[in-house]
Amino acid sequence: MHFGLSEEQKLLQETVRGFAAKECPAARLREHFEAGTGGDAALWHGLAELGVAGLALPEEHGGAGLEILDLALAAEVLGSAALPGPFLGHSLAGLAIAAGGSPGQRERWLPRLASGAAVGTVALAETDAGFEPAAWTPLARGSRLSGAKAWVPGAAQADLLVVGAAGGALALVERAAGGVCVEPVDAVDRTRPLASVRFEGAPCEVLPGGEAAARRVIDAGLVLLAADAFGAAEKLLELTLAYARQREQFGQPIAQFQAVKHGLADLACEIEPMRALVWYAAHAQDRAPGDAERSAALAKAHVTDRALEAARAAVQLHGGIGFTWECDVQIWLKRCMFDRAWLGNPEHHRERQAALGGW
Repeated sequence: MHFGLSEEQKLLQETVRGFAAKECPAARLREHFEAGTGGDAALWHGLAELGVAGLALPEEHGGAGLEILDLALAAEVLGSAALPGPFLGHSLAGLAIAAGGSPGQRERWLPRLASGAAVGTVALAETDAGFEPAAWTPLARGSRLSGAKAWVPGAAQADLLVVGAAGGALALVERAAGGVCVEPVDAVDRTRPLASVRFEGAPCEVLPGGEAAARRVIDAGLVLLAADAFGAAEKLLELTLAYARQREQFGQPIAQFQAVKHGLADLACEIEPMRALVWYAAHAQDRAPGDAERSAALAKAHVTDRALEAARAAVQLHGGIGFTWECDVQIWLKRCMFDRAWLGNPEHHRERQAALGGW
């Protein structure tokens, strides 16, 4: 049995990595981070031209027809690059329509999402109710939706929102149709801005897939967040190792000091086991459906928790500069903070995976 990546999957990661290095080097990333707008249209269109916008969407609708694992491999590289853009919400919106949409809804939206001609996102969270479908409150009466959502990623860029509604339903809302009020919020991760969104009788279409489609979308989201956090943690180790080799104290690089060596070794030992958790959870979404929900919860809980601890260790190993705005380590630290919090914290998902395992 082969437990590594295929040549095609390796090529996918190399292609996305090369794009990120060319189109968003460190100086450009810093500009995007300080602007806090989540990147620009050119950056997203470049990714769409590579096929990233439709990786896991059906081929008959213009997508690449790949699996959640391939989507997670792209998320891993994007997390390592801290690439700004609507990838997370857009990918989940496409999956929602592919999994739960009617033939007409899929025909109308999936080709546009796959090509990047339209940008999608998901509106799942609520301030008092969290992210779980059973707690969603917006009401879809007929073809009109009313209610509010919090922490919606990329809402300012989105043309289409997939909204979690009462009863665990998902509803499509086109921003241009009216009745949608988007208010940006001050979020910690400036590469993926968030917004509060109110729906005031907004025209909507309910997806016939119901709560089963909603669960599929949430589990995929947990996997993508874990993959992003794993990529960010790997990048933090790379940055910290490079800093330790060039920063000198008492006439020698600090990488020669035993305490620093141990810190770097601990970082590496924390990060490497994340790979198997993320890859298996992504694999299970399409290949082991009986274990998909539990493995997604486990990956989200463990990987995002440990990635944030790795980020804090990286800040400390950078010494005094690690705590400053000028140090780029903060970009990945805040990305890890987003990954840990969005779609539920580790404590919530540890309880879920325990319950799903019959504990």
